[in-house]
Order: sequence, then structure tokens, then C-alpha cells
Amino acid sequence: MRTLYSNIKQLVGTEAVGTEKKVVKGIAMRELNSIHEAWLLTEKGTIVDFGSMNDIPEGIQYDYEENLSGRMILPCWVDSHTHLVFAHWREQEFTERIQGLSYEQIAQRGGGILNSAKRLAEVHEDALFDMAWQRLEEVIQQGTGAIEIKSGYGLNTEQELKMLRVIRRLKEKSPIPI
Repeated sequence: MRTLYSNIKQLVGTEAVGTEKKVVKGIAMRELNSIHEAWLLTEKGTIVDFGSMNDIPEGIQYDYEENLSGRMILPCWVDSHTHLVFAHWREQEFTERIQGLSYEQIAQRGGGILNSAKRLAEVHEDALFDMAWQRLEEVIQQGTGAIEIKSGYGLNTEQELKMLRVIRRLKEKSPIPI
């Protein structure tokens, strides 16, 4: 199905047709390209074409039109490195690192990856899924449109497989690509 989104106040993260493509780095990254008063055409969730409402092609083919009446369209965040499946937060360790403790000192106090692995082993797989699902819903609400989820806290085959099963369940239920 082809959907036309029309009357977009600002289509963010795009460049007008004919704009010279260039590598953007350094302070040039402060500028966010966009098209004001735009349209966007999608087919089965994939962007097919876009541009200024002033230049919308005559006779453009679509099945459904959504008039956005001055709203904006922004790109989603693609999070390419997460450890979303875990049993317990470690923010206290972050604070301890800021206070000058070494990773070794934190581990001696019971923190670190060994503590994460121990807590992971203590949590039932269904509870682990529920915690990870809640985190996934939160990042989606914050604009994440695709996510990579890594394992790594299991530290043994049994616990890594448990994490991978949770990730598979998240992938099956998720509205975004994992």
C-alpha cells in the first residue's frame, strides 16, 4: 500500500532534490537539514519519494493520503548497541566510577559484571523478559525505531542461551526491528 503524507510542516533529516550530497562532520553536524511544507510517499513502510509541497508531482499514485496539517516528521533513532536484557541496574557503579573508584575496586565491593551475571542467573526467564519488554517500550516511546540487543552478561552457556531466548521473544513481539 502506498501512503502519501501531505502538508508536513517540516520533514527533518532530508535534503531537497538536487542538493549536492556531502559528508557532514564536525560543527557542520549542528545543522539539521529539513524541507519545510513537505510531502512524503511510502510503500509498505519504505520511503519511496519526498519533496516540497510546491513541487509535488502531478498524478502521484497512492492508496491513502494522510494530511499532517502542519505537523513534523522526524527520523527515528537506530540504536546499534544495547544490552537491554539484564536483571539489575548498575547506575551506582557509574556514580562510583565518577567518584574515582576503579573497576577492580567496584568488583571487590560486589559490583561489576560478575554481580550482573549472578543476578541474571537468579531471575526466571519470564521475569527477565518482562523487565526487558518494559525497557524496550520505554526506548520506543523515546523515538527508537530499530534496535540491536546484545547478550554478554550470562558468562556461561546456560545463561547466555536464556538471554538469547528472551531476545528472540522480544523480536517476535516488538513493533520495531530487532
